Amino acid sequence: MMRTIVLLLLFLFLIFPHTTNAAVMELYDEQDDSWLIDLKPYIFEMDEALLDWNEIQGLTKYMQEQVYKKPENAYIDKNGEIIKEKQGFTLDVNQFHTLINEAYYGGAGKNRLQVPKQMIPARVNEDLLKELKEKELNRFTTRFKKGNTERTRNIELAADAINNTVIFPGEHFSFNEIVGERTRERGYLPAPVIVKGEFSEDIGGGICQVSSTLFNAVDLQGIEITERYAHSREVPYVPKGRDATVSWWGPDFAFRNKYNRPVLIQARAEEGVMTVAVYTSRDASLFQAKNP
Repeated sequence: MMRTIVLLLLFLFLIFPHTTNAAVMELYDEQDDSWLIDLKPYIFEMDEALLDWNEIQGLTKYMQEQVYKKPENAYIDKNGEIIKEKQGFTLDVNQFHTLINEAYYGGAGKNRLQVPKQMIPARVNEDLLKELKEKELNRFTTRFKKGNTERTRNIELAADAINNTVIFPGEHFSFNEIVGERTRERGYLPAPVIVKGEFSEDIGGGICQVSSTLFNAVDLQGIEITERYAHSREVPYVPKGRDATVSWWGPDFAFRNKYNRPVLIQARAEEGVMTVAVYTSRDASLFQAKNP
């Protein structure tokens, strides 16, 4: 695969020898994580003794795109095991520019550079999850008919989306933001929904059971419910008045963490059982108001 990419880049370079497009100027060596950078296209036209830093900025942007790796948070798998986080990386721009200057003004012209990276730490690490599992604040369970495959699929997808969410002190949780738009492309299926008091069918039907289960689990002293709407008719899976309807273009369910420690949401939907559990660290307490 890498050989094919290299040959393609060389082909493009022969066709467009004067281009300054970084994509056809840099060849990556996966084995030692380095790039062969030809600096000739980045020479200032009016003075060959100088680099054209307008062009270098384009190269820098390209290298940022190539180097960037999003960090992955630690999470708890279905067996209850904590899977360790993975750190991300971004380009160290200042050091990259220093290396370019050294390569060019040092007379090399073309040089293989170990592109400098800066680490991006994962927001949620293994140690934090261990701490947050110390204290269960609450849990709530509802049931659904697993034989309704479309509705079950939607519930499982939404539960997976909110599972392992960590809300830090003072942070705001939005169900719609975390779950995202419910579309066929993302696996959601048509299932019954309630619209203006009447039963209908729409993509993602059934996920209100997830948001309602979540509402009952997080309705705690240390959680401030900032947005919640009831269905236009009663639903059978929670007690009367304890539901939370959601819609991508309409109602959301949202809350804020008022504890002084992060809160962990664990959600699972399987075998007709939808459960949400809320955890935090042993020493968690409510924020104390400051004296004026």
